Amino acid sequence: MSMDILIAIGIFLVILALVEGGYVLFQALRNPEKKKVRTRLMNISSAGLEVEESGLERQVMMSEVPWLNRILLKLDWSRRMNLLLEQAGIRRPVGVFLLLSLVLAGVGFIIGLWMISSYLAAALFAAVLGAIPFIYILTKKRRRMQKFERQLPEALDLMARSLKAGHAFTGGLKMVADEMDDPIGTEFDKTLAEINFGIDVQGALKNFARRVDCPDIRFFVISVILQRETGGNLAEILENIAYLIRERFKLHGRIRVLSAEGKFSALVLVALPFLIIFALSFLNPDYLRILITDPIGKFMVAFAAVMMVLGILVMKKMVAIKV
Repeated sequence: MSMDILIAIGIFLVILALVEGGYVLFQALRNPEKKKVRTRLMNISSAGLEVEESGLERQVMMSEVPWLNRILLKLDWSRRMNLLLEQAGIRRPVGVFLLLSLVLAGVGFIIGLWMISSYLAAALFAAVLGAIPFIYILTKKRRRMQKFERQLPEALDLMARSLKAGHAFTGGLKMVADEMDDPIGTEFDKTLAEINFGIDVQGALKNFARRVDCPDIRFFVISVILQRETGGNLAEILENIAYLIRERFKLHGRIRVLSAEGKFSALVLVALPFLIIFALSFLNPDYLRILITDPIGKFMVAFAAVMMVLGILVMKKMVAIKV
């Protein structure tokens, strides 16, 4: 009886999330111009506008659903998620991914109870499916930041040439924003927009470093701030930073080649047990049945899985060399 109640609760939560999601989609389709204006304002603004320094404050929209938006605005977690979405270049609010995660978790819980009739399996299914939207966000963020790092040397050289031609620092920012595509053009355009809105250059650059998860951009920001306080040739500084980044990329490429053998060995060691199990399942199925039916066999399988995970983490640590 309790299982039927849990299934009913899961179905109710899924339907509720679907109704809320359908309402949001209907509002977006009914008034597309309003959505375009809001998207444009989100692109111009940034989550880093400081009220104390500039008197400006951006109204962050966490969800199209009013009651959910009020709840999310009070949570620090939602603000961190909003920054993560901004770093990933995703224009959807936090509430969309939260509702999607709840829907997937509810579906996973129902599937686990229906297929295996186990609360542990249902919770596992719910956790795995509920984590899919956040894994997608982290993957997009990682790829976007990697592209940003590849674009940064060219952007710094472009700014250096602009400064040598007699343009101001903001002129160099505008040139990068106009000439280069996302993500670096978009992020430089946000920084330039903050300066045009009245934030001082130092504050806008600090927001830039906080908004973009890239160590190299912090070197750029620190260098520019120091140059504005102490003086010096900013064009030469930017060229040196671009040179160092390119040399680091070359060193990283050499290390990747040297560690390729270790990565391939780790891949073989990880795949070998599964290949043996696959072969034995055809050659002698009775040989593996005891690992599933006998309690000691189940313990051995669980212990082997834990040890394999630890081995994968150790091998990954050994071949991952940071530059």
